[in-house]
Formats: sequence, C-alpha cells, structure tokens
Amino acid sequence: MDGQLGGNEENSAVPCLMEQFLDSLTDESKAKYKAPIKICSVKAGGMMSFAIDNIGALWIWGNCPQQTSVTEAGFSLVSSFTPVPVWDFYGHTVVKVACGSEHVLALVSAGETYKGEDLVCYSWGNNNHGQLGLGDREPRSRPEIIEMFKQDSPWAVYEVACGSFHTALLTHKKRPSDTLGSTCWTFGLGENGQLGHGTTQSALVPEPVKELPQYAYLISVDCGLFHTSVVSSAGELWSWGMERGLGLCPNASFSSGETGDAYSPLLIQCNGLREPKFQDPVQVACGAAHTVLVAHDGHKLWSWGRGRSGILGNGKAVDCFAPSVVMWPPLTEDFKQEELKTAVEEDKTGEKDSERVEEMDKKLSSAMEEIKLLQSKLSVMERYASILHGSIFGKPFEEQDIPMSLKTTGFFDITKEWENMLESADRSTLLRLEMFYRKMVGSVKDKLMKRRIQEIIKETLHSSTTGI
Repeated sequence: MDGQLGGNEENSAVPCLMEQFLDSLTDESKAKYKAPIKICSVKAGGMMSFAIDNIGALWIWGNCPQQTSVTEAGFSLVSSFTPVPVWDFYGHTVVKVACGSEHVLALVSAGETYKGEDLVCYSWGNNNHGQLGLGDREPRSRPEIIEMFKQDSPWAVYEVACGSFHTALLTHKKRPSDTLGSTCWTFGLGENGQLGHGTTQSALVPEPVKELPQYAYLISVDCGLFHTSVVSSAGELWSWGMERGLGLCPNASFSSGETGDAYSPLLIQCNGLREPKFQDPVQVACGAAHTVLVAHDGHKLWSWGRGRSGILGNGKAVDCFAPSVVMWPPLTEDFKQEELKTAVEEDKTGEKDSERVEEMDKKLSSAMEEIKLLQSKLSVMERYASILHGSIFGKPFEEQDIPMSLKTTGFFDITKEWENMLESADRSTLLRLEMFYRKMVGSVKDKLMKRRIQEIIKETLHSSTTGI
C-alpha cells in the first residue's frame, strides 16, 4: 500500500516483474553505460526497498524519506510506487545499503569508482533516537555524511546493519597496525541494551562496543528490531539487546536462570563447553525474534530464538534459546568440510556415498512422518477450536478471530481479550453470548443437582442396609 512492491497499489501473492528499471535511466546514463543495466544486490526493511545496480546506482521505492514543507522539520515519508534513483550519489558508486523502520545508511565511494577502502558512510531518514549518528535527533531528507566515517577518517567501514531504531557498523584501521582486529560501532535507541554499551542510554554518535575482544576480526553484523549480533572469523559469536540478545522473545527462560535484556555482548556458544566456536562462519542474520548463522563455509546453518511457525527450520515450532542445527542437507550433526569430494573421488567412494544417501533418506522419511503427525494433531486442534468457537459465537472459526496480541507477541491475556471482545461486540452477539452462558450455567446446575440426588439416594440406601 506504500509502494514497497514497486508497482501499483495492489498487494501481490506472486513475484511481479519490475520493468521500471529499464525506463528510468537518463539518456546520459544510457550513453555512458552501454552494457544492459542489472541489479547486483537488494535490501528491504520497514516499508522501504532498495537495489544497487551494476553501475553503482542506488534505487529506492516504498515509503521514501523526502524533503517537504508540510511538516515543521521539512521531512516526511512519501510513498513511491516505482523505483527511483537516489540522485545525491550520482557520479559515485554505492557499495552497500541498510535500512531500519524509517532510516537508511549507505556506504558510498569517495570518488567515482570504488577502490577498496575509500568508502564514506551516509545516513538519512527519521532520527528521533539518534539512529543516523549525526549528533542530534533532527531527521534528514537527504543523505548526509557521518563525521566519524568521512573520507579522511582512520577507520574503513566495511559492514553496516540497521535495527528498528538503531544502527551497527564494522570498521578496521586503514593503516596497518600490530593488531588485526576490528571494531563494532553502534548508535541510536538503547533502551533494551541493543547498543551493547552496558547501559540503556541512547547514543547520538557512533560509539564502540568496548566489551568485544580487541583481537577479534568481525566478519558480519546484523540487527533485529531490538537486538544485535556479530560473528568473528574465528567462529566466536556475540549477541546483545532484548531478552539476553534473543530479540522479541517474551517469557524466555534460560538454564542459567538469568533473564532480562543484555546490555553488553554475550558469547553464544555453538555446543556448550564441548564446542564453543562455530566452524568457518560466513554470515549472521537477525529477525525480529530469532537469529540465523551460516557456518562450515556455507554448508551448515544454526538458528535460535522464537520458533513459532517453524521459523527456526529445525523441524519444530517451539522456542529454542540456544543454537540448534537447521534441517538443511546434509543433515548429519558431525558434518565436516573434508566430506566434500570431487567427481573423481566420488566415483571411488560410490558405495559410501550410497550409504550416506540411504541414511539421509531415512532421516528425511522420519522427519516427514513427524511432520505428518504434527499436522494431524494440529488439524484435530483446529477442528476442536472451530466447534467450540461455533458453539459460542454461532459462526465458523477463522484466522481473523485470533487475538492480535497472540499473533504479534505470543502472549495471551484471556481476561483482557475477553473484555476487549465484549466492548467491541454488537447487540446480537451479546444476546447470543448471554443465551449461551445461561444454557451453560443451567446445564452445570442440572448436572450438579443430579449428582447430589444420586449421592442422597446412595446414602439413604446405605443407612437402610446398615439399620437392617
């Protein structure tokens, strides 16, 4: 509805071809770049979408920050239903982009072409919590350079990520030094500890996460709505923020008994003390309430956090507060990099490969049986809920009848939801509920009366027998 699909104002359940890219180039750009334009990377967040093309241009659509005189600050989010280029970067190369709910950060070459360590960090959009890192809370309708990461800065920025209202960056020194480590900088909203500064204070300018080891070279960073995660080249992973770095996970429980938000980085172990590090990590990614890590040089996945709807990919729909292996082939727990064979080696070990395939088929078959059992149980529960709902409200149970609090947070206050439902119900619904309640109370009273009569009869017969 805000143009984030890059077409008209209609929702779409299937992929839509975005033909606007071919028509949006200027004649000057077409003459300069004779090769056909193509997209090299994309990013989406909040209500915005971005794309970087093969000539280094940045495209934006959806709810876009734009300059306007309507608001006092001269800033607003305006819906764009087709991709438009960010002309502020014309003549430069955009390398990376990240976006939060209403703010954007981009790493852009200082000159016309990208030379390796000449990136400048720009930010724009909403700034109500200082998430732009510009030293104030004023919004920006156009990109502005973050002073600490301008062209002559001693720090080279190589990764950027945005949470809902906070930002994280990874940098290393431009000049060689004795230490090969890198630094994670965060700024913006800090009330859940998502900045990792040891407090709940927000930060208006980039500040280093000092409790991360100085020797660690961080290769990837990402932000959930209210938590942040980083992973080092050595396989060490740290998280911090809401619910001990899990994200939006209310009522989370931990074996250590500690609960609450993590204001400083927590080391997340792969498999307890037996295997604390993740082998050959590649990338970490954060959702609103879960985290995913690619390890084993891309051949193994780990996930943890809220598991509703099977989002963790481990074959279950329950929350998991420690890393669990994603059921992604190969499924063996002890998968090693050396198991990968060349075509010649596979021919020599055909029998072993056949055994592995057979073992994998058995595990997949077992997993499918478990899924079918869960689906059967879910179907029974849905039928029961539908019958119960129909008896009370006189209509079939539908997805829209699920309380919003249960959908968004997983927490359900039955007293509060019942009061809300009564408040919004019309007269006919209230009359039906009153009739249902009276029938239910009447049935309960009848049942209690029958049981009491039976008890009295038993007592009388027992007394008569004893007297005789």
